[in-house]
Amino acid sequence: MIQQTGLFLFFDFNEAKKMASATQENKNTSEEKVVRLVSHARTISETDIVNFVNLVGLHEPLFIDMSYISKHMEASHQKRFAPAPMIISVGMGLVATYVSKAIGELIKGENIGAGGGLVGLEAKVKAAVHPGDTIRVELEARIGDRTSRGYTIIELLHVVKNQHDVIVSEFTEKAIFMPPEAG
Repeated sequence: MIQQTGLFLFFDFNEAKKMASATQENKNTSEEKVVRLVSHARTISETDIVNFVNLVGLHEPLFIDMSYISKHMEASHQKRFAPAPMIISVGMGLVATYVSKAIGELIKGENIGAGGGLVGLEAKVKAAVHPGDTIRVELEARIGDRTSRGYTIIELLHVVKNQHDVIVSEFTEKAIFMPPEAG
């Protein structure tokens, strides 16, 4: 039911639900399998923000001009902050080395073909990330929709939290997997 690999715990919630409901008379037979993990943490520096802004060309006053920020932003936003695409990118990176294993655990025993790549990304930004903030990701992987042609969507919900346990961003990656006979 629980497998530990390094810093991560992989929970088979399907098995946990089965065990918990074994004594109940009306068991739910269509229980959803979810794999969860928590990443290591990373502190965001001003250099990280400046490098990201320059790398992707976000040369907007909000990201490069501190005097603009002090004149045009409210008092609570008077310091440099990370662009939302940076938080999403770092969030993906924090779980990148473990996401394949999480997906493998999720689809074990399922009739699913090879991975086909990212097909969607939905994101919400909930709070600012400033230099000195430390973020981590709580990842939830689940099997999403299945098409009539046999394709399967895997949904990866990333909940990015700061050192105060405040959610700064939530985003869902959607990856497509081929029909079993294709790969």
